[in-house]
Amino acid sequence: MEGVLWYVLTGTRGGSNRVRILRALDERPRNANRLAEDLDLDYKTVRHHLDVLTDNGVVERAGDGYGAVYTVSDRTREHWDTVEEIMAEVD
Repeated sequence: MEGVLWYVLTGTRGGSNRVRILRALDERPRNANRLAEDLDLDYKTVRHHLDVLTDNGVVERAGDGYGAVYTVSDRTREHWDTVEEIMAEVD
C-alpha cells in the first residue's frame, strides 16, 4: 500500500490535488460536489481524482451517483504515517 500511496500522491501530475482531497476527506466525508466547492476545483477534476483514489483503494465510496460520499479507506488509515510523510513532502 505504501508504494501505491507514493505513486498516486506524488508520482503523477495530479498528486498535489489528490493530497488536498485526501486532507479534506480526513476532516470529514464529503461528496464530489462539496469537495469541488471546498477546494475551489472543477467538479470534473475532483471526479477524476476521486476515481483514481478509489481505483487504488485510497478512498472508498458510499452510495451511488451524484450524492455518493467518499471517505478515507481503512487500508489507507493503516498507513496514515506514510500519508503524513507524503503530505509534508508535498507542502
